[in-house]
Order: sequence, then structure tokens, then C-alpha cells
Amino acid sequence: MRRTRGDHRSQRRQARQGPGAQYKVNRGLTVPQARAVLKAARDHRLYALYVLALCLGLRRGELLGLRWTDVDLEAGKLEVVQSLQRVAGRLQFVRPKTSDSERTVPLPPICVEALREHRRKLFAERSDRWEEWKEHGLVFPSRCGTPMEPDNLRRSWGAIRKAASLGEMRFHDLRHTCVTLLLNLGVPPQVVREIVGHSDIEVTMTIYAHASLDDKRSALSKLGEALR
Repeated sequence: MRRTRGDHRSQRRQARQGPGAQYKVNRGLTVPQARAVLKAARDHRLYALYVLALCLGLRRGELLGLRWTDVDLEAGKLEVVQSLQRVAGRLQFVRPKTSDSERTVPLPPICVEALREHRRKLFAERSDRWEEWKEHGLVFPSRCGTPMEPDNLRRSWGAIRKAASLGEMRFHDLRHTCVTLLLNLGVPPQVVREIVGHSDIEVTMTIYAHASLDDKRSALSKLGEALR
């Protein structure tokens, strides 16, 4: 049986993921839902984190590992060069999971504005807590300057998700939202892949291909009209 180029790509991806590995897919949020998230997070100390998650599709570990030295607000870009992960029970900074995950991402104005405001608030927070503050140069540290415990971000997301009436949406679905909305806007898949740091464009398209029931109904209605 002749194997296609797609078969070989799938085999390589499965080899990287390991036996039995599956990529969990959820379509993510609609534009109104994404706006509801930002509205719910507006007065939260991590508002800028949610802006970056939705606009840039950064992973949780990439956000928590981001340093101010990786961000250039004047040039409007940031570098993804490390990730905060729990390794052997301890929080550690590690290199991104693949070479494609290390990337330079342009910052749209909404991200620049959110980061500027966040930096001002963080400076004030550090001044108020100077006796206990332990500076690590992180963009999104804990309330005492240390790397943030991922569970604290999970709790933050739980409150914002509830305020935005999003049910059981995961934080990771904000990343899927970025992919889907960019592709809906007509951005070429290869560009989207490079923005979010997917190792394979098939991962990018798998997220986008997870169509909702309404999408399927709309598509079949169009087909029915064409055939009538």
C-alpha cells in the first residue's frame, strides 16, 4: 500500500507525542465570548495575561515564564524563549517544548496597551510590598515577585470563566480561540502556526476543523440550497 506525504507527517507527529497520545481539541470561544472574558478580567491584576492568551495564543507556561527582558514594547514584539513548568515536583524554567515553540511574536496595539498598564500596576505593587518582594523579572509573577503557582492561575481563570458564563471552558481553550479566530479572519494557516508555535500545521488545522453543530448546520443548509 502506497503511503502519502500526509501519512508520513502523521507518523512523525505520533512519534513525537508518544504511543497513545491524543491532542485534545476544543473549538474555543466566539468573538462575543472572548470579549466577555476581557470584560470580566478588566479589573483583575492578570488582565494583560488574558489579553495575551487570547490575542497571541501563548501557552500557560509561556505566559508564566515570560520576562520583561523578553518584551520590547517600543518595537512591539516579544520573544518566547522559556516556559514555567513543574518538573519533579518543583517549578522550573525550561526551554519551550519544540524548536517551533521558540518564536518572535509581534504585539498588536491592544497587547502593548495592556502590558504598559500592567507594568505600571506591577511597579506600584512591588513598591507596596518591597519588604517581601523577590524580584525575578517576570511579567506575570506572584504577589511577592516569585514565579506564579499554576494552580493560582487556574483559580483566577475559574472565577473569570464563571463571570463570563463560559461553563467548563479550559484556560487552554483561549489558545484554541486565537487559532480559530485568526483563521476565520483569513490569516494563512502557516502564519497562524508560526504565531502560536505549533510544531505541525496539521495541529493548527485540527483545531480549526473542530466545527460546531451550528457550523455544520449552516454548511449543509448552503449545500441544500445549492442543490434545490
